[in-house]
Amino acid sequence: MRRAILDEGKRLDGRKTTEIRPIWSEVDYLPGTHGSSIFTRGETQALATVTLGTKMDEKLIDEALIQGKERFLLHYNFPPFATGEARASRGIGRREIGHGNLAMRALKNVIPDDYPYVIRVVSDILESNGSSSMATVCAGTLALMDAGVQIKKPVAGIAMGLISENQGKNYAVLSDILGDEDHLGDMDFKVAGTKDGITATQMDIKVDGLSYEILEKALRQAKEGRLFILNKMLETLSEPRADFKPHVPRIVVMFVPKEMIGAVIGPGGKIIQNIQLETGATITIEEIGDQGRVEIAATSKESIDAAINKIKGIVAIPEVGETYVGKVKSIMSYGAFVEFLPGKEGLLHISEIEWKRTESMDQTGIKEGDMIEVKLLDIDEKTGKFKLSRKALLPRPPKEEKSKNE
Repeated sequence: MRRAILDEGKRLDGRKTTEIRPIWSEVDYLPGTHGSSIFTRGETQALATVTLGTKMDEKLIDEALIQGKERFLLHYNFPPFATGEARASRGIGRREIGHGNLAMRALKNVIPDDYPYVIRVVSDILESNGSSSMATVCAGTLALMDAGVQIKKPVAGIAMGLISENQGKNYAVLSDILGDEDHLGDMDFKVAGTKDGITATQMDIKVDGLSYEILEKALRQAKEGRLFILNKMLETLSEPRADFKPHVPRIVVMFVPKEMIGAVIGPGGKIIQNIQLETGATITIEEIGDQGRVEIAATSKESIDAAINKIKGIVAIPEVGETYVGKVKSIMSYGAFVEFLPGKEGLLHISEIEWKRTESMDQTGIKEGDMIEVKLLDIDEKTGKFKLSRKALLPRPPKEEKSKNE
């Protein structure tokens, strides 16, 4: 094999040293995912899926020297059948860890800064004959674009090989190597990047080192191959989709004052849990500097809007003279208690319901659960109690009509 390449420039499958294997790809391959693609180059095929999640899906990193959170995850699966083996799958090994990390590094830098979603890419290698990690990069790019992730630039990857003799004086650099060319050759040099530059590389060599000349030729040849693959990918999907798919959770981020974080969460999380139960949205909150960052996720705009309104009601500061629509929580003989903002109740005294004199609450027609419009008249400085009025919003009757009624 080595002699055929060096003497005749002919490879195992008949390709030239710079030739790329046939490529085909599809997007939206799996209907239930947030984004998916299948990418095939020769006898190497990767099926990639993308899932967009909320803050609760972040990966927690707790190592000896590194603590933090990871918002972009890539999992790489290499089942035995991908290379025709018949053996039990015993969990991940060095291949899955190494190749998955390489693909993750290749794609991570093109994810938009401060992207609100946690992104998980899963690549399943369905068949492999050389460079399944670079197929993962290509399939991952297409799946991200299919999911509507506005990546900065598309990324493609290629594996370069080397056959050399006489300490590198006679050599051939191979583009898009086969498994046998990796095994029998001197180098496996994986290069991933955009049309403008490299995002990740990894090299395995079986020789003592590479001359500058060989490395330069390998990088130039890799760029040509990478751009060829990238153009093939863009024929399938030229740019990220303008919008997410219908079943993708929508995320809205809002900020509240730091001192209001406890009010939104409530004792034992009671308030935030009730909001999630009533609206169907998923809400997370964290302290960043002097603000609370609130992340609201739901599959419908109505749920998000309802959650936003409830949170705004909690953090709103009651202002004397303002008008609110409140819910009657309880009826007393002397009036009604009305929740005019979430968690804030005020007394609507019987004398403040109507302009005419009212002897009993039964005469007002107000019942528990009614939604009524009220005006905040006063806030007691000592107790913090709220005084509400309904009649202040009603037109005042003429004096003679008032005296006649009395």
